[in-house]
Amino acid sequence: MLHALICTDKPDHLEVRTANREAHLAHLRADPHVRQAGPFVDATGAMCGSLIIFETGDRAHVEAFAAADPYARAGLFEDVRIEAWNRVIDA
Repeated sequence: MLHALICTDKPDHLEVRTANREAHLAHLRADPHVRQAGPFVDATGAMCGSLIIFETGDRAHVEAFAAADPYARAGLFEDVRIEAWNRVIDA
């Protein structure tokens, strides 16, 4: 089972994202269930959110990851969603 963690940044919080990026990347790399991850970008190319795909059926694991994420702890996100996801095509 896969889960998608979908996060939207608060407006005008790019500095918060930038200041916490290295800690966030370390947090991603430390989790053995993370399969894909990357930022959403706005029309100007600036980072404005995050998408992380986990290969785990354990939603509680994704919730714990999200709560401990340095971005979340720094108050970056306006909205956080966790969705179970069914991959149909794997290129």
